[in-house]
Amino acid sequence: MLDYEAAILGEPVKFYTHHHVREQEQSLFGFSSLSAKRLFELLTSVQGIGPKAALAILSLAPSEQVRSAVANGDVGFIQKASGVGRRSAERVIVDLKDKVGLPSSNYATVNRTPMQPVAQDDALDALMALGYSLSDASLALEVVDVSLPVQERVRLALKGKS
Repeated sequence: MLDYEAAILGEPVKFYTHHHVREQEQSLFGFSSLSAKRLFELLTSVQGIGPKAALAILSLAPSEQVRSAVANGDVGFIQKASGVGRRSAERVIVDLKDKVGLPSSNYATVNRTPMQPVAQDDALDALMALGYSLSDASLALEVVDVSLPVQERVRLALKGKS
């Protein structure tokens, strides 16, 4: 999901897209980060969660916060999404808890605001583009100083040092 307020008229914007094909329908979904796109794809892999419900879940909070809510087993948070009932929220938790990785310490309480700067998403996206899973990339970046430039953070995460 793109933060439209962050987009500047006349400036290029990068989207990560997902082409969703059904028997009589084709849809294209755009995301501002690779982690949001991957989380969308994980959500739509859950039985009973289609693109509309996945977007509703992703619209609750930033993708990292939603991922952390799933990892923490916060059914109430997922259930707040429009069109997602308790049973579907529980299914999301059961199916994805092990796939999204450990809960992020910065999102331990989903009602708090994120403490890490936007650079975290860029470094996370870079690692995921290199083939890391969402959980592995998050773990690799947890030990890296968030005040460093994105390129340095990626380099250190790849080395496994801080």
